[in-house]
Amino acid sequence: MTVRVALTIAGSDSGGGAGIQADLKTFEAHGVFGTSAITLITAQNTLGVHAIHALDPRLVTAQIEAVLDDFPVAAIKTGALGNAGIIRAVAAALSRRGLPLVVDPVLLAKSGDALLDPEAVQVLRNELLPLATLITPNVPEAQELFGPDLPTGLPLLLKGGHADGDTVTDELRTPQHHLRLHAARQNTRHTHGTGCTLSAAITAHLALGLTLPEAVRFAHAYVQTAIRTAPVLGSGHGPLNFRGRMS
Repeated sequence: MTVRVALTIAGSDSGGGAGIQADLKTFEAHGVFGTSAITLITAQNTLGVHAIHALDPRLVTAQIEAVLDDFPVAAIKTGALGNAGIIRAVAAALSRRGLPLVVDPVLLAKSGDALLDPEAVQVLRNELLPLATLITPNVPEAQELFGPDLPTGLPLLLKGGHADGDTVTDELRTPQHHLRLHAARQNTRHTHGTGCTLSAAITAHLALGLTLPEAVRFAHAYVQTAIRTAPVLGSGHGPLNFRGRMS
């Protein structure tokens, strides 16, 4: 039996709705074996982030290398990286591997709490983004990373959830592809971890051998269902339903 393997490099969410926990649940929902390298630990629930502790970059590197040296990883994603030292460690570890890489440039939690040092944005832009098969910023993250004008040479999935209107549009922009995916806006507070879940679902589909446009289409549909069928948990931004696989 052939088992597809994906690796997530991200922070831990004690509430289970985002970060490493959301990624692993999403991988499992798609029939992909999930491995992980934790970058930072958060004390977090649906109401916000109460504490953050970033791990030593050397420990992050050790986790990545332990996984990649033993498991047949087919695709990788990154989430919250925390600081410049961790970003440099991750970029150095991945630059030698040449595997499909989805970079979710997590700058803020859903609650608005910062998950990346401002000084680290330049390091992310210069050292990790050039390795990416796909970068998945929302509109505020794209503005922080690139300013008012989006770059033409980088593979981007610009998430439109922060824009106004009854329709949400995600736009895939790469040198080879231009794709717009539309969905009716769902008026719900159960949206915690949507960015993590979307990037993890794309990574899972890449690990399964789909093309990038196919992976984005299926992941987009999966997240819409995950929001629509979300359980009622917590008093703030609640988690999604990770169990329903779209195929």
